[in-house]
Amino acid sequence: MISHPSRHCTVELQALPSRIGQVRRIVSAHLRYWHLDPLIDRAALGVTELLTNVHQHAQPDKLCTVELELLLDRLTVSVHDHDPRLPVAENMGEIAPLATEGRGLAMVAAVSESWGARPDGEQGKVVWFTLPTSAPSVAIPARVPALVTVEEPARRFAGSALNGTRPARSAVVG
Repeated sequence: MISHPSRHCTVELQALPSRIGQVRRIVSAHLRYWHLDPLIDRAALGVTELLTNVHQHAQPDKLCTVELELLLDRLTVSVHDHDPRLPVAENMGEIAPLATEGRGLAMVAAVSESWGARPDGEQGKVVWFTLPTSAPSVAIPARVPALVTVEEPARRFAGSALNGTRPARSAVVG
């Protein structure tokens, strides 16, 4: 089920690899619709990592809900599942360099403004992260820089057919 209120989106799914890609595309489409294109990559990465954790670790089932909520200048992305165990972020220094697991929450922390987990009733939890929607201000220079001119580059093929003095010839017989 997908709901589309103006600043809220909810997707219920089974956290299977094929569904994770679909949800990533839904999140991207909603952010485009809300004109939040600069957040798409970070939100898609974050939701992918959280859904992958549900797929790999959640018990008793893989059923979950992804929720996007835009309030004022903050986008909150949350994943609700039925496993009451709260996630534990690995210490990056303790993860083997070639390990294929254990970096997901660290990546969520790196791309988000904040993240966390909380119990959701007696059987379940919510893992969430936030992204600021306001872009950093860009300083406008006090004066416009002077126009820089570049000399015309020397002819690369001086004396060749390119300067119009001789006809072009083909090395192909025929």
